[in-house]
Amino acid sequence: EVQLVESGGGLVQAGGSLRLSCLASGFSFDDYAIGWFRQAPGSVREGVSCSSARDGTVHYADSVKGRFTISSDNAKNMVYLEMNNLTAEDTAVYYCSAECSKYGYSWFAKYWGQGTQVTVSS
Repeated sequence: EVQLVESGGGLVQAGGSLRLSCLASGFSFDDYAIGWFRQAPGSVREGVSCSSARDGTVHYADSVKGRFTISSDNAKNMVYLEMNNLTAEDTAVYYCSAECSKYGYSWFAKYWGQGTQVTVSS
């Protein structure tokens, strides 16, 4: 059974930083890609990052490249998203994901966490 539980969301000022955490269980990071999606108010869910240990690829949405970094700690079954230089446009509910993938500009994932709210004040 795959389970993903996010934490670390909150209120942060524009230009600030925040690190999200995700406790994963039920799978190995060596077998399935892990990532993050987000959904802003009144918008559709969009892919943020997806990392595959199987093929060594890491994908980021154009809007977060150079600002966000995905990482993991296999021993702790944790996934992280370091977010820097945040703007109001980053305000969204952020979802940890497993078995994610990116094809062109389309993002997919099989499993989702419950989400954690990130609010960036101007």
